[in-house]
Amino acid sequence: MSGAAQDVVALARGWIGTPYRHQCSTRGAGTDCLGLIRGLWRELHGGEPAPVPGYSADWGEAEREELLWRAASAHLRPAGAPRPGDVLLFRMREGSVAKHLGIAAELEGMATVIHAYSGHGVIETPLTQPWARRIVARFRFPDEVK
Repeated sequence: MSGAAQDVVALARGWIGTPYRHQCSTRGAGTDCLGLIRGLWRELHGGEPAPVPGYSADWGEAEREELLWRAASAHLRPAGAPRPGDVLLFRMREGSVAKHLGIAAELEGMATVIHAYSGHGVIETPLTQPWARRIVARFRFPDEVK
């Protein structure tokens, strides 16, 4: 694992146990899946890349807009071959918009995902086939912010 990927995974693991709180992004106090990525961005690069407007849990489902995908594409780099430290974008149901994020990791040779999950908080879980088949895009944090 590269140094940058190790840093992202180590930082993400520092969020494990943070309770799930919609629209929050504070390690130890509360976060949702976007808040985890925002918090990691701040730990890696300082301030947020852009102001984040309020959002609902449906992530544009009614309008059928890929809001989260568009935002990730604007601020993160597309990922090449999968590796730990990647930002994973999930489509939770076939035909719906992508609306869940996590960080790819590895534990004792097993692929895992670190994510803020409603009802569980920030957890690291095996990247099982049901989760893996929901991945629609992979991104990486930029090395530097312009």
